[in-house]
Amino acid sequence: MSWKTAVLLAALLTARLSAGMNEAAQDKIPKPYFQRQDAVYGEVHGTGLLMDVFTPAGKSNGLGIVDVASGAWYSDRGKIRDHDRAGMYDIYCGKGYTVFAIRPGSRTKYSGLEMLANVKTGIRYVKAHAAALGIDAERLGLTGASAGGHLASLAALTADPGDAKAKDPVQRLASNVQAVGVFFPPTNFLDWEGAPALGEAIQGLFFGDKAPRAAEEVRVRARELSPALLVRAPAPPFLVIHGDADRTVPLQQSKLLVDALKAAGGSAELIVKAGGGHAWLTISEEVRLMSDWFDKELAEKPNPASK
Repeated sequence: MSWKTAVLLAALLTARLSAGMNEAAQDKIPKPYFQRQDAVYGEVHGTGLLMDVFTPAGKSNGLGIVDVASGAWYSDRGKIRDHDRAGMYDIYCGKGYTVFAIRPGSRTKYSGLEMLANVKTGIRYVKAHAAALGIDAERLGLTGASAGGHLASLAALTADPGDAKAKDPVQRLASNVQAVGVFFPPTNFLDWEGAPALGEAIQGLFFGDKAPRAAEEVRVRARELSPALLVRAPAPPFLVIHGDADRTVPLQQSKLLVDALKAAGGSAELIVKAGGGHAWLTISEEVRLMSDWFDKELAEKPNPASK
C-alpha cells in the first residue's frame, strides 16, 4: 500500500468516525418535546384513526397546531418522519406549541371526502381534549404539506358547526380553526395549469376506486375537493408557501387559492421559494417562518371564521 493510499484511507476512516460521533451526539441531544405515538382520535368502520401528539418539554404557550400528515394522499408513519426531518416538531414545540400529527387515512382505503371527514374529526377531537392538554380550543392552527396541505385547506374552508344530535360528543363540536399555514397544496382539480386534472389515477382520490364514472360525476367531485373553488366569507387567514420549481404541484395551484381568498375579502399571503421544488433541503427555514406567522395569528383575538 502506498503512503498516499494509506493517508486517503485514514482520512476516510476519520471522516466516518466523526460523522458517526456527530450522529450519536445528536441522538443524545434532548428533544424539545415528548412524543406519544398512535393515539386514537376516531373510528371509521371499526378501524382506528391515529395521530401522534407532540407536547412541549418546556413551558407551553397554551396553543395547538393540527398537522395533517399526508403525502400523495397516503398517510403513514413515514409522513410524520418527513415532517420531523423538516424540523416541524422541534420548531413548534420549542416555542411551546402542542402539535397533533393526524393521519387521515390513505386513498387505498378512503376517498377524498372521507379523508376530509377524518381531518375534521381530528380537529374536533383536539378541541374536545383541549382543557386536559392545556391548550385553547378556539385558537388552533392547521397545517400540512402537499396532499396534507390540500386536506388542511379543504377542511378549513368547509368547516361546519358539528352535529348537535350526534351520539358522539366529539362530533357535536365545530371544526373551524383560527389560522391555516400550508405548503405547496393542490387546490383546483378543474384548472391544473389550464386543463382539468381528471385522469384515471386521480379518480382513486375522488371516489376511493377507479371504477368508470360519468364525466359530469367526476367534475362534480373534482369541484367538491378543490379548496380554491370552495372559498367563502368569512375564511380564516392563510399563509401558503410554494416553490417556483415545483414539478409535482405547480405554483399556479397556490396562486389560485390565494387569489380566491383575497377576492372573498380574506387575509391570504403567498410566499414563493425561489428554486424550491416539491420540498427543498432548507425547508426548516420556511417552517420557522410559518411558526412566526402562527405566533401572530393565534394571538388572542376574534376568529373571523366563527362569527
